[in-house]
Amino acid sequence: MRIGVTGGTGFIGKHLTRNFLRQNHKVCILTRKPDSYQSDHKNLEYIGWSVDSINELVDKLEGMDVFINLAGESINNGRWTEQQKERIIKTRIQVTDTLMKLFSELYDRPKLFINASAVGYYGTSLKQTFIENDLSTSGDFLAKTVQKWEKHASKAENLGIRTVYTRFGIVLDKQEGALPKMVLPYKLFVGGKVGTGKQWLSWIHIKDVVNLIDFIIHNGEFEGAVNFTTPFPLQMNEFGKTIGEVLSRPHYLPAPSFALKMMLGEMSTLVLDGQKVLPNKAQQLGFKFEFPTLRETLMDIYRIK
Repeated sequence: MRIGVTGGTGFIGKHLTRNFLRQNHKVCILTRKPDSYQSDHKNLEYIGWSVDSINELVDKLEGMDVFINLAGESINNGRWTEQQKERIIKTRIQVTDTLMKLFSELYDRPKLFINASAVGYYGTSLKQTFIENDLSTSGDFLAKTVQKWEKHASKAENLGIRTVYTRFGIVLDKQEGALPKMVLPYKLFVGGKVGTGKQWLSWIHIKDVVNLIDFIIHNGEFEGAVNFTTPFPLQMNEFGKTIGEVLSRPHYLPAPSFALKMMLGEMSTLVLDGQKVLPNKAQQLGFKFEFPTLRETLMDIYRIK
């Protein structure tokens, strides 16, 4: 199988690439800085690209079985100034629109297009539970960003390509993503409740991210939005307590909302607000989570028996 990836050198992209190579698939990673990467694997190729290089890419990308778009400015890179928010949106839309132009030029288009998305689509709530059929009525920054991103990616459907939007919750991994920052206070013996502690955290183990994407590739029934979250989301206080219990650290020192808002500004919504999101479609179509509970996830990540 030939698989193309944008954002393939990022957190999720690296895990996916390793998985695809283990399965002997051929992986083409599109990057703006191909000279920064060297492949010592016969099935891995780094291809330079930009918004102006569509014609040069057509021949190289003919006959892809799957294309996965993970590219976009991280939402965790500093305070959300107006300039940063514009960059978060612009990088996602530019890459996606360029891919749509590229796909339209291909004679043999990908059979499947997987576009990254996020549970931020639904907005925040303490009381609601969200599944894929729920429409967003939120006007906050993250919701509007994801809504716009999915709308631009939906052009692939008009080209006859099976299209999936991976609405990621918080992806947990030992080295990258949010977990190392969440665990650090506990390692320093100063962990505790964040904000009210009542906000919901919808999360997923990085291994289940890889497994579910693999499952989607081989199951043609998947189309549209797919929630990448565990069946057992937790409120933040319970999430923190579980970290403390698994790592044998206390959970006692609160981080008040006002302090986080002063420190992080609008970006504080990432830790002070949340949404309870369930993987309805994945479960209906037969996917089995390897790490459904937080305790199982943390024990695997930190090699605790």
